[in-house]
Amino acid sequence: MTDEKLRRGIIVEAARLMYSRNESEYYRAKLKAARRICRGWVKPSELPTNAEIRDEIQRMATLFEGNGRFERLREMRVEALRIMRLLSHCRPKVIGSTLTGHVRQGSDIDIHVFASSIDTVTGSLDAEGMDYEVERKRVRKNGEEQIFTHVHIRERFPIELTVYSPDKSSFVFKSSITGKAIERATLPEFEQFLRSEYPDADLEVELATADEAIDRFQVYRSLLIPLETVMQDEYYHPEGDVLYHLLQCYVLARDELPYDEEFQLAALLHDIGKGLDKNNHVEAGLEALEGHITARTAWLIEHHMDVHKIRDRTIGHRAYQRLRESPDFEDLLRLGACDRGARVCGAIVPDVEDALDELRDLARTYG
Repeated sequence: MTDEKLRRGIIVEAARLMYSRNESEYYRAKLKAARRICRGWVKPSELPTNAEIRDEIQRMATLFEGNGRFERLREMRVEALRIMRLLSHCRPKVIGSTLTGHVRQGSDIDIHVFASSIDTVTGSLDAEGMDYEVERKRVRKNGEEQIFTHVHIRERFPIELTVYSPDKSSFVFKSSITGKAIERATLPEFEQFLRSEYPDADLEVELATADEAIDRFQVYRSLLIPLETVMQDEYYHPEGDVLYHLLQCYVLARDELPYDEEFQLAALLHDIGKGLDKNNHVEAGLEALEGHITARTAWLIEHHMDVHKIRDRTIGHRAYQRLRESPDFEDLLRLGACDRGARVCGAIVPDVEDALDELRDLARTYG
């Protein structure tokens, strides 16, 4: 194998590791790829550039995601504009793949904001009722330790705000990919950029639509949280409240079908209606979730009680045959098994936020 073939192999393998989210850093991905391809150590100077890896990731994104990637990029850019307008008093600058167009499944929106206090940023988010988390990250670089403040906003697309002091607003940051000044755009520059990229678009209409869009995970959260106080019949559910049962069921479903978001959502949400109408919890839950789950998830939730009838042989023959004709019948039985197994006192479960974050990541990575 020639050196050029080895280099190309490292590029493809490193890009695969990053595209599949097994690695998030270029250098680590290249080292791991070099060990696999060359079966030994490779001088860092002989490794491909970050730009070569990035270009290969984009090739993979085009190959695997098709034209849908460009529609998602447009939606991400409109969302970035919406957030920048909200935080206009913090002199926001959009950076990264949302600006350059190098997006792939799971890419987030990166924005730099400049404020003397984190409260200046979070106050605006609180006023809009946004769900977010503040992270302070220690980074050691060139022998010096720095603390970076990030705000992770949970919206339709993941958004990361990096908060800098106002005196950094004119500082020129360098790209880890090219080594040159990072590409970034202020709010006026970004608005002009979008008008030139999408000359036929009505940005104000698209912004209004984005502003009215409801994040489905926030719907799930609002329905799940109250279930912690909804107790169940101890004979059938000795484990306690509805939320605890649903989180147990979710864990079992995640282990059963780890890449199936629809199935895992059915497990997490199948008893959601018990906080709305205990006598008709299936119908109440489906009504509350309408428009926020797929037809397959809705079908699994709709028929999860039928599995109990199948198990104790009280279901009618025609009803049973109709269920068996569905391509999701086996998954319905799996859901029933998870439902029965999720009744353990003292079982370890994630909290609601962690469960929803896992499902968000699954949705971003696998669509």
